[in-house]
Amino acid sequence: MGLLDILFGGGKKKVSKETVETRGEHMPDLNLPVDEKFTIHFKKNGGKFIYCISDQEVSRALHNIIEENGWQNQPFFAMNPQLTKKFGRENISFTEKTKESDIFLTTCEHLIAQNGSILVCSNQLNEKKVNELPSNVIVYATTSQLVESIGEGLKTIKKKYGPAIPANITTLKHFKPTKENSDDFLTYGSSTKNLYLLLLEDL
Repeated sequence: MGLLDILFGGGKKKVSKETVETRGEHMPDLNLPVDEKFTIHFKKNGGKFIYCISDQEVSRALHNIIEENGWQNQPFFAMNPQLTKKFGRENISFTEKTKESDIFLTTCEHLIAQNGSILVCSNQLNEKKVNELPSNVIVYATTSQLVESIGEGLKTIKKKYGPAIPANITTLKHFKPTKENSDDFLTYGSSTKNLYLLLLEDL
């Protein structure tokens, strides 16, 4: 198999994660499963990834995050009533005011494999901008929300909501401060977040 076959997915040769992680940002994606591709790019962006196969594991992972960061007495900022109901049994207090919390608990619309970002909209943010949110973010998502690209995610949103497409659509992408992020004009108006992803297997 030639080099071009390997680079552009022309064969069945499996390419190591190390190869993917050291490739240039603008090189074509390797032919990897969507979940594996997302995991690689998400971790490269600096995100903390916790895969769970049950609600019990999600609960355990959440408590580990709280203990690791000393957040036992911190209220969580949350705007989703279903989310606060789901985690209301976890001995967590919630607030609807950002100034009262350093932790934002949220869902998302999709997980984007292409660049390891998290697609959110007004359903998660209301009218708030990313830089108005707490610096620590915990995202609860499921594997069925994984999509290949932002375009695919937007198509799914359009199909799901019809004419009532939510506003304030954006991505969370940078989870560690780097010079590269600060110099990238595409990230203007956004901010780096310390982000944990609780990913529940639902497929």
